[in-house]
Amino acid sequence: MGLVHTVVKLSNPRQPEKSTDIKCLVDSGSTHMCIPESMAIFLGLEVAEMKDVELADGSFKQYPYVGPIRVDWCGRTSFTGALIMGSEPLLGAIPMEDMDVLIHPKLQQLVINPTPYRPYAQF
Repeated sequence: MGLVHTVVKLSNPRQPEKSTDIKCLVDSGSTHMCIPESMAIFLGLEVAEMKDVELADGSFKQYPYVGPIRVDWCGRTSFTGALIMGSEPLLGAIPMEDMDVLIHPKLQQLVINPTPYRPYAQF
């Protein structure tokens, strides 16, 4: 499967006028939302803490964790935090799960979950 990108709207819920539509990499193998430092500054996000992060090579490094950040995609919303790292925004598993979206492997795009999990629904 190749790289999957999508456009999301990012905003600061404490300052809703600060928002932007941005193309980001969709990566279900990454836990958190990641944004470049310039985007955190633009959105006026505050650093909540430094988080220890395990990188793909198995090493650990600390990165600033900011929030809250609002992520909107196709009528779905997630309120989450974001790591300040890299030069490209990345949509990770936590906001994807919160919005109940997934990567469609054949279409190679983000889609709304066609069979949402409803543990108490009558089938």
